[in-house]
Amino acid sequence: MHFYPNERVALFIDGANLYATAKSLGFDIDYKRLLALFGTKGQLIRALYYTALAEEQEYSSIRPLIDWLDYNGYTMVTKPTKEFTDATGRRKIKGNMDIELAVDAMELSEHLDHIVLFSGDGDFRSLVEALQHKGKRVSVVSTLTTNPPMVADELRRQADQFIDLAYLQNEIGRDPAERAQRRRPEPHDEFDSEDLIET
Repeated sequence: MHFYPNERVALFIDGANLYATAKSLGFDIDYKRLLALFGTKGQLIRALYYTALAEEQEYSSIRPLIDWLDYNGYTMVTKPTKEFTDATGRRKIKGNMDIELAVDAMELSEHLDHIVLFSGDGDFRSLVEALQHKGKRVSVVSTLTTNPPMVADELRRQADQFIDLAYLQNEIGRDPAERAQRRRPEPHDEFDSEDLIET
């Protein structure tokens, strides 16, 4: 990765795309480590995370992550998903955040030198080109190592720098043992023996 130490940097994270990319590579992202890594690359101005939420659900599996990110250095940009029925009568859920991400990137670009886009979506190629016309450097983070690749060829070619997420795994990946521990707490982890009452 090539960054200049005096660059003003911002991260624009397409949440659904980054999640799918990391999942296809077989690891979970440690967002605290991700922020720390890019904080060493320049002056980190903002880290924005974009995701759509199903508001009618009582509980969303992504809600704990969103709350954690919100309190730990990320700016959360969310909107409710829309449910619709397609021409074949199937229920579909739509939650695209591309426009929000593109508008924010263009608005914030005057305060930035280097934009890091976490997405492989080819729709962002014209955004990358527009940012470059404003004199900004743009790095794209996705992966080529999956089959098929998670990054659109036109987006990768347009970027000033392509960073393969697979090569960042050791620096930003969550320890799988830590996840397993969190999933299956032992009874003695949750209670002290004094708290247990025999019935």
